[in-house]
Amino acid sequence: MTEQEPFYTPDEAREVVAMTRSLVSALRAAGEVSVDDVKRMRRIMDEAVTGGHYHRDRYGINPVHRHLDTALALSQLIAPDRSMTAATLLYNLCQHGGITPNEIAAQFGADTAVLVDGMIHVGELYKRQAAVEDENFHKLLLSFARDIRVILIMIVDRWALMKRINHHPDEKLVHDISMEARYLYAPLAHRLGLYKVKGDLEDMSLKYLNRKVYTQIAEKLNATKKARDQYVTDFIRPIQARLETEDLKFDIKGRTKSINSIWSKMRKQQVDLDGIFDLFAIRIIIDTPRDREKADCWLVYSIVTDIYTPNTKRLKDWVSLPKSNGYESLHITVNGPANKWVEIQIRTRRMDEVAERGLAAHWRYKGIKSEGNLDVWMSNVREILETGSEGQMQLIRSMSMNIYEKEVFVFTPKGDLFRLPQGATILDFAFHIHSNLGCRCVGGRVDGKNQKLNYRLKSGDTVEINTSATQTPRPDWLNFVVTSKARNKIKQAINEVNVRKAGIAKEMLQRRFRNRKISLDEATLARLIKRMGYKSTTDFYVAIHDERLEVNAVIEAYEQQVERQSETAENAAPHGTAQDFVLRSTPDEAASTGDILVIGSGVKGINYKLSKCCNPIMGDKIVGFIGSDGAVKIHREDCNNVRHLAERYPYRIIRSRWSGKIGSQFAVTLKVIGRDDIGIVSNITSVINKSGDTALHGVSIQSNDGMFEGVLTLGVSSLDTLDELIKKLLALKGVKQVDRL
Repeated sequence: MTEQEPFYTPDEAREVVAMTRSLVSALRAAGEVSVDDVKRMRRIMDEAVTGGHYHRDRYGINPVHRHLDTALALSQLIAPDRSMTAATLLYNLCQHGGITPNEIAAQFGADTAVLVDGMIHVGELYKRQAAVEDENFHKLLLSFARDIRVILIMIVDRWALMKRINHHPDEKLVHDISMEARYLYAPLAHRLGLYKVKGDLEDMSLKYLNRKVYTQIAEKLNATKKARDQYVTDFIRPIQARLETEDLKFDIKGRTKSINSIWSKMRKQQVDLDGIFDLFAIRIIIDTPRDREKADCWLVYSIVTDIYTPNTKRLKDWVSLPKSNGYESLHITVNGPANKWVEIQIRTRRMDEVAERGLAAHWRYKGIKSEGNLDVWMSNVREILETGSEGQMQLIRSMSMNIYEKEVFVFTPKGDLFRLPQGATILDFAFHIHSNLGCRCVGGRVDGKNQKLNYRLKSGDTVEINTSATQTPRPDWLNFVVTSKARNKIKQAINEVNVRKAGIAKEMLQRRFRNRKISLDEATLARLIKRMGYKSTTDFYVAIHDERLEVNAVIEAYEQQVERQSETAENAAPHGTAQDFVLRSTPDEAASTGDILVIGSGVKGINYKLSKCCNPIMGDKIVGFIGSDGAVKIHREDCNNVRHLAERYPYRIIRSRWSGKIGSQFAVTLKVIGRDDIGIVSNITSVINKSGDTALHGVSIQSNDGMFEGVLTLGVSSLDTLDELIKKLLALKGVKQVDRL
């Protein structure tokens, strides 16, 4: 720094000396900083100024002056520990290379170095141009700070800075700093119980962002301050007198709301200043035993409403039914002298302590959104600060800052900030932004470096997604994404691709079946697909499309499936009969008994079976079907199964007919329907038993509404015998119908 360009202006030089003395006095009185600490910090800063390591920022603000101001404000508002003071004064110098973190640790301890690192780390966030009013930015700030003392320093630093930028020539600077104060630091100060700082930040923000409105409200309040103070005094006097006559111990506090609070209510209620009900606020705190709290609160309510007319619509009774967070109080609004509305809060000393320091955290009581564990964590910090106990910073220092350890906060190149669960990848982030972006994602650039799809993101990363028009979602993506949105979108995209593949494969398979002149039955194909182990028809067709399954192999398996189904149908016992009517002709039997069946061109001595699906008997018109085991299955010509087989395998059908006689009986099933008269079953069985060459093997009778339906399993020698038996059954009284099954 040259003599022609002094680092301090004359006013700054005087203020720096005065602030240093005040700071030393305050810190030494608190016993936090030794004489050696003060000398060491002052020497480091002076040498940095002489060596040209300090530089005014781009807005012309002197960093030494600013950070001394912040340190002094900390000592007045919070009673900081030694590390906080040293970090406040040295972090800017460390950030610009005037002192190293190791040198800070060596001279002031590792704890100070940790705070300096946290402040520098948080400072990096402002380079991302993120929206500070974004709730995600608040959470990222807490994650980056690593120590709540860093947040406390930053809040007070902003409070001190806001006081110095009134009428600053750079309007953008004033606007940006005021926006950060309003939407970032004021809410944090509120949650931490720094109510004065919070109120000042909000008022100054309104002043700098909307000076006209601020000035109008301030001038009106200032013009009437004396009158308002007198009004509050006059308003309280009759209440105080009545309370004293009831021998109540109490305190009464009166106040006017802050300018920002008044402006907020004016906008919310869409009224002018005179229309604000609770411009004046009175709090009555009574000392009373726990068992008389409710009664005495309502006694005070009765006294107040005897004196002033209440607005019953604005009564809020949290004494009879406390809020879920434990807050208890009676809120009433009354019409005072000169027709002015005044809000009164009535509570006991215990209720007031709970409201201010206990279960009902003030920020929550005002309606700020709850954030789970952050509620408890912020409440603990606030209570330590409000208690003002010795060693409070030691307690705060020991508190963990891992409140967002299950989340990560990442930026886009434009500065937009997004929250994702811990373990989220570049692919999760891409799907979080947009489904199409995720489907085409091939990787990303994280802080300028190329990374793969499965790169695990860290808080503060700036991520740019790389895409390709040829990229499509793959099943293996599901192995590393963690967000439900990404998983659902990947599955949905894969299903859409598979549906398209399945449609192409299905059309190809149907064309192959037509070329082979094979009729495709969907039910049979469905059973084949299940038999082959595919969970769905889509999976089956996708396997064909991807050439993991050969079409000719599918057709061959389909033909085998049809044959298996035919055999299953043939082997099914009709209507529960247990008798096996399989006939087998051998060459020896053919020589001794003569030919029973003539098959084709008179082939003799082959194995055959009478199919159980239709139970053919001597005299029926029949056909043969060559089975996979070489045996011929004999069906009636009108059998549905043989029609199905003939359509698919016409080359395996053999013309057949009965020839000669056979010494065994054939299985046949009859269905008999008639009136349910007494003795009808006995009559039916009697007719069967009297018929020659006929045997009854089973009877099943069901009766309903005076009618019966019977199923008879018989053994007969020929079709002629069967026809004769059916005629006899129809001749019985009460029998209406006899059909062969």
